[in-house]
Amino acid sequence: MASKKSGGKAGGRKTAKKTTIDTYNPHLGEPDIKPKGWLRSHEWFKREDRDGFSRRSWMKNQGRAAHLFDGRPVIGICQTWSEFNPCNSHFRILADYVKRGVYEMGGFPLEFPVTSLGEVILRPTAMLFRNLAAMDVEEAIRANPMDGVVLLVGCDKTTPALLMGAASCDLPTIALSGGPMLNGRFRGGTLGSGTSVWKFTAQLKTGEITQEDMSEAEACMSRSPGHCMTMGTASTMASMVEALGVGLPTNAAIPAVDARRTALAHQVGRRIVEMVKEDMRLSKILTKQAFENAIRANGAIGGSTNAVVHLLAIAGRMGVDLTLDDWDRLGQNMPCLVNLMPSGEYLMEEFYYAGGLPVVLKEIGHLLHKNALTVNGKTIWDNVKDAVNYDEKVITPLKKPFKPQGGIAVLRGNLAPDGAVIKPSAATPKLMKHRGRAVVFDNLKDYYERIDDPKLDVDENCVLVLRNCGPKGYPGFPEVGNFALPAKLLKKGVEDMIRISDARMSGTAYGTVILHTAPEAAAGGPLALVKSGDIIELDVKKRTLHLDVSDEELAKRRAAWTPPAPHDTRGYVKLYTDTVLQADKGVDLDFLVGKSGAKVPKESH
Repeated sequence: MASKKSGGKAGGRKTAKKTTIDTYNPHLGEPDIKPKGWLRSHEWFKREDRDGFSRRSWMKNQGRAAHLFDGRPVIGICQTWSEFNPCNSHFRILADYVKRGVYEMGGFPLEFPVTSLGEVILRPTAMLFRNLAAMDVEEAIRANPMDGVVLLVGCDKTTPALLMGAASCDLPTIALSGGPMLNGRFRGGTLGSGTSVWKFTAQLKTGEITQEDMSEAEACMSRSPGHCMTMGTASTMASMVEALGVGLPTNAAIPAVDARRTALAHQVGRRIVEMVKEDMRLSKILTKQAFENAIRANGAIGGSTNAVVHLLAIAGRMGVDLTLDDWDRLGQNMPCLVNLMPSGEYLMEEFYYAGGLPVVLKEIGHLLHKNALTVNGKTIWDNVKDAVNYDEKVITPLKKPFKPQGGIAVLRGNLAPDGAVIKPSAATPKLMKHRGRAVVFDNLKDYYERIDDPKLDVDENCVLVLRNCGPKGYPGFPEVGNFALPAKLLKKGVEDMIRISDARMSGTAYGTVILHTAPEAAAGGPLALVKSGDIIELDVKKRTLHLDVSDEELAKRRAAWTPPAPHDTRGYVKLYTDTVLQADKGVDLDFLVGKSGAKVPKESH
């Protein structure tokens, strides 16, 4: 029998017609085999048909010339500017400098707005809306003709939200932080945003300062655009951007109003076009090694506990296996090298002038994954190996650290079976091992009603417990974990007590504060079962947090416990409370974990 020719009717294999950039059919969507030079944006703009005509025509109503639609890379600039968000008030200026760089390298920059999360403005807490903003970013990137993305990030929640959303799309991406405010100045001294607020609030209670003093200081603390200039959550997350390799070197610390910040924005615009041409996607940057480097860096800078939940969430979007155990393992013996408020004396201006994060990374280089790739195409070690420390009072050498313990400690026990965290560098050493009587507040309203009551049965050896302030319980996981001490104890000179909650703490805050207790009370965690008078034992060295109540008694209390009523029956709050994960999982919505990529969606017409 004669053999059948390939490609004949008898089922031989057909030779696929080679697709070129000019011959593929855009109506069929993104091609499975990409022709050389293909970009996502070609599906929108490089088409000689009705839809290509319409899209180019409408875009030209903004005065754009025809050559911008010739197939060059389209760069989306994710804009979180808002007059409700003072941290990001200068982002229109930054975006213009990014555009300069994009145009210089032959790209086509287009700004797009997403939900802006003003940390000090939003109620009940910006954290409630972090995941909403992440959804906004993800869907905006996927639905629009972008080949690469620049994320303009600044305040506490825009940084993780934008990284989470972009990670779910996995396009070439750079994050550009907005930078810290200038140092606050008041009566010859320095004010740190947040940190000085907590200090003044306590002094007002004791009569050390007056309301008039507070009013004067109010005008002296926030002197320029930018985020908190302490090593709070915003500065921490800007440092995480640099340590992860998803921002250019020096991203973390340049002051917002320093000309070098806009120069960096210009460089970002140039680099993102090159990244598109190199197909350098986020998945090549945000590896397990990168996250481990960031955790090490967080310990070395004395960074915020909020970085824990944010990095867990970003890793979850990338499909990277990151857990609380990684935080404890990598932070256990990491000293704090950075003498910044709230743990120390200085602020982000001094940190930048001393050499910034590159100096810190160089000091801990033997602990880093040196070959981790960064967005400038170099390794993390290539970026920092020549860094110079210009002020060892601000950035101390590893051999003489500012504090011996800078990492985040993860506690476990029958009070926190899924973990709780504490920041040792901000805590009182003598309280790191303690046994005391619980004084329980059921919620924030209960706390405010009773904390300053002279009749409150409390002394300095007690353990203050605040519950129903977690992701589901508040809702939204607010920064109330560093709640103030009773006025009668402050007046006696008590400066710190152990405080336990299922809430978060501002990165600008300090004290022996145990946070993120999981599961939270509203989800039926053991914190819901604590009664005033119970004995609680803390041993940070052994990583234990124990409620001295028998299993039998806890079982009885659980049987009598009633879950709280839902906060809402509709809208985003219902979606959030129904699907939010616990603190040890990053507080993302369960259906958002993982990534979907940025395949071109179906045609719109």
